[in-house]
Amino acid sequence: MDVLGAPPAYETGGRGPARGRLGRYLAADGSLGAPVGVDFERPHAGVVVGKRGAGKSYTLGVLAEGLAEAGGVAPVVVDPMGAFGGLSAAGLDVVEPRVRADALPPRAWCSLLDLDPASAPGTLVWRAADAARTLEGMRSWVADSDAATAACRAASNHLALAASWDCFALDAPTAADLLDGGAVLDCTDIQGAPLEAVVHAVADSLYRAAVADRLPSLPWLLVDEAHACASGVAADAVATLYTQGRAPGASVVLASQRPSALPEVAISQSDLVVAHRLTSQADVDALAAAQPRYLAGSIASRLPGGRGEALVVDDATESVCTVRVRERRTEHGGGSARASGRTA
Repeated sequence: MDVLGAPPAYETGGRGPARGRLGRYLAADGSLGAPVGVDFERPHAGVVVGKRGAGKSYTLGVLAEGLAEAGGVAPVVVDPMGAFGGLSAAGLDVVEPRVRADALPPRAWCSLLDLDPASAPGTLVWRAADAARTLEGMRSWVADSDAATAACRAASNHLALAASWDCFALDAPTAADLLDGGAVLDCTDIQGAPLEAVVHAVADSLYRAAVADRLPSLPWLLVDEAHACASGVAADAVATLYTQGRAPGASVVLASQRPSALPEVAISQSDLVVAHRLTSQADVDALAAAQPRYLAGSIASRLPGGRGEALVVDDATESVCTVRVRERRTEHGGGSARASGRTA
């Protein structure tokens, strides 16, 4: 089986390399070729893109299945749409999105709550985040502050809003907890700022734990619908994985139906790009902006049209291929509801 992402001199040592089957090569006439896999032995940064219904979430699930079965690696999946609950059958824990309040730096708290850090309420929130480890501790610090009443009230109201999101907890899972067999963070009940906070905290904790070399498995962060949750407060932590994650062994893959809305670093720093069908010119242009020189022809001319078919740009081997993604072994929850068969 050919392995995407593996350099030509594929030295592993010990037992066989960690890898997962992606699918089979797809010829121009539609016929299927040899099996093709993805390298999990080394860290990677990647993106999986495609218009709605083209298969990008399905492909992300295929990667998660492979990671769950391989040795020495574990996936942490951020699931905003409830498409990955079936991965529990592959051994991944489906958990609520809980993170520690002190996983966010003070400046991030101001951004999260849409506060100017130079304003009186923003300054209070900044100081509270610097002084306390928990959200309740931050609220108590503000309540006990001798700042002006109006500033305290505004800061308290913003922190009460954060508490209503129910995503901050002192006993939130650690990076080691999430990687003990892998995990799916079921984020279907949160969106916007709290979802960005969860992505920031998880990305940052996985990176820091990898740097400290205290993890049971090398981490792979897989984020679906990344256009909606990998920017804003989450942007810096996600960018760190793309630019600095390789050395300590932390991998990241963002999946999106809108590559034009992904952070620029995601596409420019990816060594694996999996592109399903795209029809928006802005999205095609976003991929074309980072098109490697070894790709013959344009990205647009090479994109496949069938569901489950993908163009893979592999920077490790400086090659491009078209694949038919294999069938999932676990249930896929990303299908659309249907009107037929419903009763009033």
